[in-house]
Amino acid sequence: MTTDTTPKILVVDDDPSIRTLVHRFLTQKYQVDSAADGETALELFEKFKPLLVILDWNLPDTTGYHLCQEMQRRTNVFVVMLSSRTDEADKVKILSAGADDYICKPFGLAELAIRIEVVLRRMRPVTPSRIVFDRFAIDSARREATLNDRIINLTALEFNILYLLASHSGESWSRQQLIEKIWGWNCDDTGEDQLVTVHIGQIRKKMIQADATGSQFIKTVRGYGYRFEPPSGTAMAICQFI
Repeated sequence: MTTDTTPKILVVDDDPSIRTLVHRFLTQKYQVDSAADGETALELFEKFKPLLVILDWNLPDTTGYHLCQEMQRRTNVFVVMLSSRTDEADKVKILSAGADDYICKPFGLAELAIRIEVVLRRMRPVTPSRIVFDRFAIDSARREATLNDRIINLTALEFNILYLLASHSGESWSRQQLIEKIWGWNCDDTGEDQLVTVHIGQIRKKMIQADATGSQFIKTVRGYGYRFEPPSGTAMAICQFI
């Protein structure tokens, strides 16, 4: 039974059998709507205002890549991408589009349910705070990061990664630790390292777009992971909101 506070999920897939199956399965727990193409999906996106979108990579009038970017430009919606592509380069492209997770076709409904739950767990409430390092600031209440007063256009997942690193400035995090903390997976498989690498690359790129000095904040710890390191001599200020 769903209520007005039940999370909303939009299913976008041009295969009617997959779309219907997933829609019926998810309605047991969520509010669900569905679309077969990009144009309809965007119309429903504005009206339905989903918290999460299950999005097929191949659509008749657009690609999942462009649709994911357009949706996340409008809101911080979570996106789980469906794809029959299994090559590493294809997975990197899917993650680069801003997807929070991806599932390779064919897939089981139990796997889909677990992955949705893991993504939605990232909504855990935290004490709102604003962290400032001179020219860089990140605000958990507004979910906004700025560099030299210019907004860094991050996806929801990218924001979570950057906030975690910035709030533990100077600490090195392994890729496996980041996966466990951000994605919520118990990870002991180094094959998932690429997942973190792609998103860190996207964050760096967007920080540079905001300001040319943005490349200096996230350091690579060779053979291990990453560390947030503001310019030397810069002190961290934390403002807690009650």
